[in-house]
Amino acid sequence: MVIKNITKKFDEETIIQNLNVTINDNEITCILGPSGCGKSTLLNIIAGIIEPDDGSIDDKKEKIGYVFQEDRLLPWKTVYENIQLVNKKASKEKINDLIELVGLKGDQHKYPSALSGGMRQRCAIARAFNFESQLLLMDEPFKSLDYDLRIHMVKNLIDIWKKWNNSIVFVTHEIDEAILLGNKIIVLNKNPCTIEKNIQIEKNQHLRSLSDEELIQVRTEIIQCLTTDNKKI
Repeated sequence: MVIKNITKKFDEETIIQNLNVTINDNEITCILGPSGCGKSTLLNIIAGIIEPDDGSIDDKKEKIGYVFQEDRLLPWKTVYENIQLVNKKASKEKINDLIELVGLKGDQHKYPSALSGGMRQRCAIARAFNFESQLLLMDEPFKSLDYDLRIHMVKNLIDIWKKWNNSIVFVTHEIDEAILLGNKIIVLNKNPCTIEKNIQIEKNQHLRSLSDEELIQVRTEIIQCLTTDNKKI
């Protein structure tokens, strides 16, 4: 999917200007940038929730899933039912497989009120993969979780993605999430939103560690991008 010269204004303020991004099939593209730079706006344009003022999206995926910062589970449905909801044709085996992959085996008959925040978000991710989208958009889905749980959730996400192998666009403020997940990392500027840096990581996600010399170097590059001219992550 190729995003070409996307521009978006709200009132008279230009939020995104002439942005060009290629989203490769079967890869995770992570997007980092300062608060208010237009990351969520870009996701909403890709999803078709809002229209750009200029530019186009070529080879746009027909079936797009979305995981928000909030889990958005239906409180009157169980874990199993929330996951099943988006794809009634999915087999019991598939749903149970997803439940096991996100670490909720044994909790499938519980309601959201009985789950922790991390468990609810894992359920939301399983639901998104059951939707069987060609492209999955994720807007800071682990934002409300503590550091250890975020890293655990990243590993869960990699396991599921490796099995279903769709394309993911993952917006985050957390550099460690990006370097563990991303085949490509796009660092954005703000006022207006443009690309500061485009980083490709070839190493398989399952083989990555935050202590890897390559990832330490990538982390340093990203920090330098985000702190230039007193920009803050």
